[in-house]
Amino acid sequence: MTSLLTDALALIFGYLLGSVPFGLLLTRGAGTADLRSIGSGNIGATNVLRTGRKDLAAATLLLDALKGAAAVVAAGYLFPSPEAPIAAALGAFVGHVAPVWLRFQGGKGVATFLGCLVGLHWPTALAFCGLWLGAAAIWRYSSLSALIASALSPVILLVSGHGGAALAAAVMAATLWRKHRENIARLLAGTESRIGQKA
Repeated sequence: MTSLLTDALALIFGYLLGSVPFGLLLTRGAGTADLRSIGSGNIGATNVLRTGRKDLAAATLLLDALKGAAAVVAAGYLFPSPEAPIAAALGAFVGHVAPVWLRFQGGKGVATFLGCLVGLHWPTALAFCGLWLGAAAIWRYSSLSALIASALSPVILLVSGHGGAALAAAVMAATLWRKHRENIARLLAGTESRIGQKA
C-alpha cells in the first residue's frame, strides 16, 4: 500500500470519526429542542449550552475533543505511514465542521482542534489551553480566546520541529477563523458577548 493511499485512508477514517455529531445526539437523547433550530444552529458545545443543559454542553466539549485525539492516536496504530496521524487530524477536524450527514453544517471546531493537538503534540495542546485561559482572563471573550490560541498553535508546532503538524494546524486554524467570521464581526463592532454575560 502506497503512502499516499494510506494517508488518504487515514483522512477518510478521521473524517468519519470527526463527523459524529455528539452535540446533536446528546441533546436529542435528552429530549431538548433541535440544536440546529436554536442559537447559532451549529452542533458544538457553545450552542448546546444555549439549551440550558450545562452537563450536556460539558459532555459535548469532552467528546468533540476526544474524537479529534482518538482519530490521531488510532491512525498511528492502524496505518503504517508516518503522516497518517496528521491526515487523520485534518479529517477529524473537517468532519466536525462539515459533516456530510448534516449537509456539511457542523460546529466551529475549537474542541476538535484542541483534541487533534492532544494527539499530535500534547505540549502544544497545553499551550493552547494556557493561551485560551490567559486571553479569556484579560478580555473575557471566548471567541477571541479561541482565535488567539488557534492562530499561535501552528507557530508553536513549527518551532517545536513538527512542520507537518504545523501545516495541518494552520489549515485547521484558518478554517476555524472562517467559521468564527460572525464572531469576528461582532468583536470588531464591540457587540460580542463576554464570558458570563447573558446573551
